Amino acid sequence: MSDRLPPLTALRAFDAAARHMSFQKAAEELNVTPAALSFQIKSLEEHFGAPLFRRLNRAVELTEAGRALAPGARDGFETLSAAWRSAQRTLDNTTLTVTAGPAFTATWLAPRLYSFVQAHPEIELRLSASLSLVDLTRSEVDLAIRFGYGPDDPALHVEHLMDDWVTPMMTPQTARRFPGEAGLAEVPLIHQDDIRFLDPPVDWPAWFRAAGLPPRDWGGQRFSQADHAIDAALSGAGAVLARISFAGRFLDDGRLVAPFRPALRTLAKYRLLCTKETAARPHVAAFRSWLSDQVAGVATFDRDHDLLDPGDIPKA
Repeated sequence: MSDRLPPLTALRAFDAAARHMSFQKAAEELNVTPAALSFQIKSLEEHFGAPLFRRLNRAVELTEAGRALAPGARDGFETLSAAWRSAQRTLDNTTLTVTAGPAFTATWLAPRLYSFVQAHPEIELRLSASLSLVDLTRSEVDLAIRFGYGPDDPALHVEHLMDDWVTPMMTPQTARRFPGEAGLAEVPLIHQDDIRFLDPPVDWPAWFRAAGLPPRDWGGQRFSQADHAIDAALSGAGAVLARISFAGRFLDDGRLVAPFRPALRTLAKYRLLCTKETAARPHVAAFRSWLSDQVAGVATFDRDHDLLDPGDIPKA
């Protein structure tokens, strides 16, 4: 038995047949005739020196040797396809694919993108609103914006994008109905569960302790997404302990107010991630520069609040 690898076309035919468990479907995928596919697999078996499939009546199944080969063949072709796509991306400086969380995309990123598109009409921007893990070395994604603790991958280019913090926000009408600290004892509370993973907690009880206020009934509406919680506050349903990254534009246009000085930092940060090779490409560098300018505008809200670390707040 020779250690020399068989022809790539024969291995490709085997991979397709092993995935479909059908010579007919494999031939359709590869756009060849069933006879041509069968010939490629037969030549592979001759090269190997033993059958890789059992031919049954109207079906096929893998032999023990075929089962040993199939996972490696599948992974090999997936790796090769990913490498080919990555190589193609190095020639494309006009298409930029960015992924960010759905709530961040909807409330922070998308409303600002018009200025980037105007400044760079030559770049086709594609957004993927997802929190799924992305392999930046193999996927078609150029840049990922993620919120969390890390740790940073030393194989990637990682930039600190911005900090985040929370403070009570509500509509001006709600603020007039429940004025001052006394109003906070009565206003309906809106909870966002997307930051429940933070440790120490950044929630209503922690904020009340930071503000030196007595505890109250913590019941109220709960939302799994921050943008939905903010929508509830915008409707006048109550006060939300909103993240500045999501609610800043509503403070800008006056639809929400943040009348209290104390604000709790989230120790988790926003980071921008890409491969080290991607970071310097012209269209990626243009987007990174634009992001930096946008973040500078958000930082102006900091001066209106006293930012406190949750770890410094007295325990309940």
